[in-house]
Amino acid sequence: MQVTPTLNEGLKRSFTVVVPSADLQARREARLAELATTIKLPGFRPGKVPASLVKQRYGASVNAELLEQAVNDATSKLMQENNLRPAVQPKVDLISAPEGDGDLEFKVDLEVLPEIEVPDLSGMKLTRLTAKVDEEVVNKALADLARRSRKFEDISEDRPATKGDVVTVDFVGKVDGTPFDGGTANDVNVEIGGEGFIPGFAEQIDGMKAGEERVITVTFPKDYQAAELAGKEATFDIKAKALKKPVDPEINDQLAKDVGLESLDQIRSIITEQAEGEYRQLSRLRIKRELLDALSDKTNFEAPESMVDAEFNQIWSRIEQDRQAGRLDEEDANKDEETLRADYRRIAERRVKLGLLLAEVGRKQDIQISREELLGAMQQEAQRYPGQEKAVFDFFAKNPQAVEGLRGPILENKVVDYLIELSDVTEKEVTPEELAEIPAAEV
Repeated sequence: MQVTPTLNEGLKRSFTVVVPSADLQARREARLAELATTIKLPGFRPGKVPASLVKQRYGASVNAELLEQAVNDATSKLMQENNLRPAVQPKVDLISAPEGDGDLEFKVDLEVLPEIEVPDLSGMKLTRLTAKVDEEVVNKALADLARRSRKFEDISEDRPATKGDVVTVDFVGKVDGTPFDGGTANDVNVEIGGEGFIPGFAEQIDGMKAGEERVITVTFPKDYQAAELAGKEATFDIKAKALKKPVDPEINDQLAKDVGLESLDQIRSIITEQAEGEYRQLSRLRIKRELLDALSDKTNFEAPESMVDAEFNQIWSRIEQDRQAGRLDEEDANKDEETLRADYRRIAERRVKLGLLLAEVGRKQDIQISREELLGAMQQEAQRYPGQEKAVFDFFAKNPQAVEGLRGPILENKVVDYLIELSDVTEKEVTPEELAEIPAAEV
């Protein structure tokens, strides 16, 4: 194999590789001889098929198979002998691919990972925000539980619906006069002044009486989950059937029994534990953000352009989706295209650099990912698809590269934990509202 470097600029490398004809011919003859011992053709005993016939029947496919194998083997050898660590999959372009005699020649273009000097990361000053679960939080959760457990009593008096009432309705939704899928329902309870329906729906049945019919017009939100209805105007033929009032149950031991628990104290304990868990997650998110901000100032190396491109394309795809759905925040919505792209390009570069630094810390500290941790990540992924858990595990079993994709987030979290342990951490108690505030950050 002959290797000729053609580019060495920054992180970019290019090589021309030539695999001699003699090497290819030896591979070809060995593969054809192997086939001759296994193939079965009418009129020939196993292992006795003439070499000329094997070559005639299988020569073209063997040649294609061996060329691909020769390119892969030569590229792998090139990486090993030159101690190259590709940032992404190298790009291979064939220059000449012989069908018979002749050398195989191809070009390899790649970007290598930068040399990363891990700075002294001990003694970084970080603040861990904490919050206590107060009585107000527990009481609010209890009130929400009571509201979800409420019952409805019929209103016997002949009067129009007003705020706080619940109207039981049948309706038929239409777009351009034609009923649409999912737009027809019977015996639906709609709370006047409540949430959960299309904006303008509940407001327009305010004042209806049982037995009354009405046609209302609403416009679906631009980010409505059914894309075919998003942003469209629709009419609904409404028939009010009954008027009810919601009755919240008392917050006591009976409420606990109604939801399958033993006592009000048990409900309070569960609510407190859940809130504490949420606070711990928020606390970790905040200290991780602070750590990454501190690390960002230490990433004084070049990021591979190909990795930045890939990260930017993922980010920009989400930005485009949000823009089409009208979900861009006001600050981004007011930026021109060039400025918005430049801003998110910087974010992509920052993410790549931080990812490389964290990976290098993990490599040098020999931070490993256990089989149990990978299984836990697969189980979490499977839980996102209720009823399809087996299909998710089957997917991972058949796609090792998908399992490898779970390693990155696990390794990042383990390295973050390691760096937090090295840091000088001060605890600060804040209110739950302050803890929940998401600071301006790029990652």
